[in-house]
Amino acid sequence: GGLGDVLGGLPPAMAANGHRVMTVSPRYDQYKDAWDTGVPVEIQVGGRVETVRFFHCYKRGVDRVFVDHPSFLERVWGKTGSKIYGPSAGEDYKDNQFRFSLLCQAALEAPRVLNLNSNKYFSGPYGDDVLFIANDWHTALLPCYLKAIYKPKGIYENAKVVFCIHNIAYQGRFPISDFSVLDLPENLKGSFDFIDGYSKPVKGRKINWMKAGILESDRVVTVSPYYAQELVSGEDKGVELDNIIRKTGITGIVNGMDVQEWNPATDKYLDTKYDNKTVLDAKPLVKEAPQAEVGLPVDRNIPVIGFIGRLEE
Repeated sequence: GGLGDVLGGLPPAMAANGHRVMTVSPRYDQYKDAWDTGVPVEIQVGGRVETVRFFHCYKRGVDRVFVDHPSFLERVWGKTGSKIYGPSAGEDYKDNQFRFSLLCQAALEAPRVLNLNSNKYFSGPYGDDVLFIANDWHTALLPCYLKAIYKPKGIYENAKVVFCIHNIAYQGRFPISDFSVLDLPENLKGSFDFIDGYSKPVKGRKINWMKAGILESDRVVTVSPYYAQELVSGEDKGVELDNIIRKTGITGIVNGMDVQEWNPATDKYLDTKYDNKTVLDAKPLVKEAPQAEVGLPVDRNIPVIGFIGRLEE
């Protein structure tokens, strides 16, 4: 949803400002323009070694990298009758921790091992001097692995991590016994340690991925100045992480809009295109089309309000 929209639009905007930008996400589908780089890496997850591959395409100045592993691909909606995060609403896949641990470690490998030359201004691997932006709980292990595995070996010594909270309600809470499957040293356990009053997924002590992501990153940001205030305003709005966020501090940077994708002068979904000169003539026509389609009175003087958001109990 919103995170996908941001990762569609923000990286090209960063690239336009002169940065070299890579996104790393799971390969959930056979993306038609992303090709196998032929670079396999071995990653230790849950006490066993897994091989992942990287697929790549270059669009609007951004290296789009997809982590290829059967645990991602076999979840594809439409291919297996399954979904990305769980078999049905409110239910999680049992291997979510395994999958997102794999993603975090693969994202740490990608800048070092991929020899990418699509960009006319940059070539070769990204190297060690990078800034990682980790989004939501699924990538919260990245700063932990960076600290535990890479920095002690003298790798990524100057690298920094920004942790971005898009939705505080989803935190990655799991049984405390699961800490052992994350392949992290005991001294990081305190950053995960969490107690809440709920019996899901188990009663009592838990690990909380987002808590660790917040504590182990260099900066914490979120999607608007108002949401930043909201997250520290109390236990209900901060969903029990408000005191942790108050400790680290948080910066709200408003989610922008991709003016290329959402440009009404070129939008393929509009019957009548318009720009700032023709907007007053065209918008009434654009409004009449959905009124007619859904059986409302066709009247250009009636306001039509659209809302895109989460419908939740």
